[in-house]
Amino acid sequence: MAESILELAKKQVVLLDGGMGTELIKNGFTPGACPESWNLVKPDVIKSIHSAYYAAGADAVSTNSFGGSKIKLSSYGQGERCYELNRAASELALEVRPEGCYVVGSIGPTGKFLKPMGEYDEEQFVDAYREQARGLADGGVDFILIETQYDLVETLCCIQGIRQATDIPVFVTMTFNKTPRGFFTIMGVDFPKFVEEMLIQGIPAVGANCTIDSKDMAEFVASMREATELPIIVQANAGQPELNPDGSVTYSQPLEDYVGYLPQIVKNGANIVGGCCGTNPDYISAMKKILEKD
Repeated sequence: MAESILELAKKQVVLLDGGMGTELIKNGFTPGACPESWNLVKPDVIKSIHSAYYAAGADAVSTNSFGGSKIKLSSYGQGERCYELNRAASELALEVRPEGCYVVGSIGPTGKFLKPMGEYDEEQFVDAYREQARGLADGGVDFILIETQYDLVETLCCIQGIRQATDIPVFVTMTFNKTPRGFFTIMGVDFPKFVEEMLIQGIPAVGANCTIDSKDMAEFVASMREATELPIIVQANAGQPELNPDGSVTYSQPLEDYVGYLPQIVKNGANIVGGCCGTNPDYISAMKKILEKD
């Protein structure tokens, strides 16, 4: 692609897509199954989700590979299919990508902990992420977004693994909770410490996703901007999940309230925005209309 997404972000606010899991559930996905397996068994569903986000106005959509590390896939008995599932994730998104748009290779956490809290060492994490990145890169993604990380050491393992597999750009977002002392990950990492490490690693764009709603994210962006001049990526949750009597899940922040904070998120310094859990193409369409007005 002639223009990188970072070049585009210098000229306008870039719009990412919203939640993948929410859309999978709408299409019959059952909890406990492997989301990435649908890249092979239900590819048309995955392509339809990507197409809906592009049609809503997203400049970039994320591959269905959030839990696609070899370690995470092993919990479903799919570890040996890591490369295949991630390459398929990339190829499906590329098949429906409109001219001038982008495909983001999504990489989430392993869901496990490093020693001494867990059973894995750093090299095992690096290896798991390297295999995932190789599949995404060979499938043709434009860049990789490491997202929803909470452990800085795991994040560094992920960066190392990716860079052993490919030289395509890597962006990073962690997930922070709002506390009386400010915003921290569950492992106690604050944004300035995160940025400090990302600058050492040469990461060109950083930010936050998941956990908090758009109201809290607007507040958080202001402090992010004080900590860095790098492009900031923001993907807030649509509030908190709520279990309904019929077993379905809804999120506490309605669309109108969610998008109502977008102008402040942008004013406070976000360069790349999108949605996370609970958001869908309707949220992205509403965000697009707001961005077009500014």
